[in-house]
Amino acid sequence: MTKERVFSKKNERQFNGAALEIFRHQAKNCAIYREFVSSLNIDPADINEFYQIPFLPIELFKSHRVVSTTDPVEVIFTSSGTTGITTSSHYVTDISWYIESFRAAFRLFYGDITNYTILALLPAYLEREGSSLIYMADDLIKQSNNPDSGFFLYNHDDLYHQLKKQQQVQKPTILIGVTFALLDFIENYNINFPELIVMETGGMKGRRKEMIREELHKQLCEGFGVGAIHSEYGMTELLSQAYSKGDGIFNCPPWMRIITRDTNDPMSILKDNKAGGINVADLANINSCSFLAIQDLGKVYADGSFEVLGRFDNSDIRGCNLLIA
Repeated sequence: MTKERVFSKKNERQFNGAALEIFRHQAKNCAIYREFVSSLNIDPADINEFYQIPFLPIELFKSHRVVSTTDPVEVIFTSSGTTGITTSSHYVTDISWYIESFRAAFRLFYGDITNYTILALLPAYLEREGSSLIYMADDLIKQSNNPDSGFFLYNHDDLYHQLKKQQQVQKPTILIGVTFALLDFIENYNINFPELIVMETGGMKGRRKEMIREELHKQLCEGFGVGAIHSEYGMTELLSQAYSKGDGIFNCPPWMRIITRDTNDPMSILKDNKAGGINVADLANINSCSFLAIQDLGKVYADGSFEVLGRFDNSDIRGCNLLIA
């Protein structure tokens, strides 16, 4: 499967064909996925439609190497977690798939990266190794080819002055921030910057009480003087992200799909507009597993957009946009 085929725009028939090809490859070559499919008494040859593909529980990334190739591992991405929580490890054998995925998705939703200044307020991620979000943000900062782009840890005064500078020079600016850090910032600094794109990546990291999305976005809009809050939906175990430009409604790039499953019957797929467990198909995750059952609750709409409604009560607290709404 070539990158050109995976990352090209697709109609439903083309997506279905690519997904089935990747499914059969992974059901044969990914040991834990092969075992999972076998345990369901499913013959991959009998799967003819995308929605019939079994989705691997994402928790297995905590206990298994989920890979579908014998190629050497280039990067290991690890999830964040509070003390005592077992974290996930994503063994990436070809990092170029991730790079192509997030660059192409950014271009699709926001245009040419060189038009922007990228500011990243991601302290919890910067303070540990193995963050896929930091890998992406670092690359976007470099790709922007802008000396004003960069990371901020707890130096909020520097960030405030950089935002004021961006406003004065009228340079399109994206502030990517973990939720608790954005809230910490606006407690001490208020700025009225309507043109600013504030993109929250979710996650209180145990630093603050979880908030419903409407309350969170209202506070952030008031603190930054913007009309809407953008969001990124991604996680350690995936190589693609969905984006929201407001109201918590996310859209996927063409190589990614969201469907929902019945919470009482994981193999039963729900129709549009019905809330259920989120299943993610990420064709860029070709050397791992592209079909994952996530511990989030969500709702998918007829146009393919979706919203996250919360998380399963018994799932670990995660750091990737799992806001209860």
